[in-house]
Amino acid sequence: MRSPEAHLESVADLFPAYGCNLLLDRTDLVRKYSVTVPLSEAVGRITAGEVRALAPSPLFDNSQMDGYAVSQQHLDALPARFPVGATVPAGVDPDELYPNGIEDAVVPVMTGTRLPKNAVAVIPVENCQPPTFDEAEATGVTLPPTEAEKFVRRTGSDISVGDVLIPGSTLLTPINVAALTGQRVDNVRVWRHARVVICTGGAEIGGDGPASIPDINGPMLVDLCHQHEIEVVARLHTNDDVDALRHDFERVIDEHEPDAIITSGGISHGKFEVIRQLLEGKNSWFGHVAQQPGGPQGIATFNDVPVLCLPGNPISTLVSFRLFVAPLLGGHAALTDRLDFRGLTAQLNEPAQGLPDDRDQFRRGHYERDDNGAIHVSILGGASSHLLAQAAQANCLVRIPAKADLAAGDQVTIYQLWPVRRP
Repeated sequence: MRSPEAHLESVADLFPAYGCNLLLDRTDLVRKYSVTVPLSEAVGRITAGEVRALAPSPLFDNSQMDGYAVSQQHLDALPARFPVGATVPAGVDPDELYPNGIEDAVVPVMTGTRLPKNAVAVIPVENCQPPTFDEAEATGVTLPPTEAEKFVRRTGSDISVGDVLIPGSTLLTPINVAALTGQRVDNVRVWRHARVVICTGGAEIGGDGPASIPDINGPMLVDLCHQHEIEVVARLHTNDDVDALRHDFERVIDEHEPDAIITSGGISHGKFEVIRQLLEGKNSWFGHVAQQPGGPQGIATFNDVPVLCLPGNPISTLVSFRLFVAPLLGGHAALTDRLDFRGLTAQLNEPAQGLPDDRDQFRRGHYERDDNGAIHVSILGGASSHLLAQAAQANCLVRIPAKADLAAGDQVTIYQLWPVRRP
């Protein structure tokens, strides 16, 4: 049996090009696996390549305060009293009022105002006498000493044209988007989300007969994909006809060009295991991973599209998706090693006994952080893969190593079921 880590390696090997949202900065990959989105939809997406500044920031020399812009001649004479010129409001081109720059009179400016030519400092109005603009217009103003460049924001002091504004494979935050907006950028190129087809079913799934059961895994997998920012482009429902399944696979691949197909069930050793019957062969593996729940597993390709085969019991499907699909194809996977299997360290609230064989258990649990940031976890319900209702309050998987005899307070590894929303 494969260890869970080894199985994740094998799954990742099916994605030599896509591999975790493509950290590679190659033109052909960017073209195929990236999309352009408006800035209003950019927060939380990952940049496909670096973004360079198209303009300096600030765009022009401007005032940091409401006050008086002064020239070097004024600065050299301070403290002194000067006449007051026409006010330059923010948004007005100072060349319209001062085509020759600052001359005899000091210039009232507001925060963000573009500064006239030869302005070397701004003195806040509240530090002057009189301390208001209205009084000074009639009588002139006495300015205190100040330093050159005080309260002046120079062009390009934040970033220059051509400098890297946002590196490639950056998770876009509101601050990043604000910086792009300051560049008058409307759209940004980001890695697109992985696109998958979900295939669930069997003749007994989804019908209304006395021997039928609801299709639990189909909607659950769609919701899990949405949680992990994986785009579901189509859904398939299998029956027990291999030829029909082959036709369905060919059709959705032709219509949607998915990055992967995710199946649930149909890969065991029964008479009607149509997924396994269709895929078993040269480029496939079906077997058991050393874990409970979560077997059997399968990986294959169909018409060059990776197929990730998950077991059919709902909890087994949930556990397998979290361990083998989400780390590879999830929307933020590009920010970490695509095979990151570390999880978080937590303290058990109660004893737990591992399996007597070589399989690790992944029990459903609920974790909380205490006031000091330490994580404490409780195990919910039994270990069996059909106990869906008992797992309803779970927010993590708790890894119980094989043959372990754990006491309350012992440390374990947990895996969050739902991604922590970033940024």
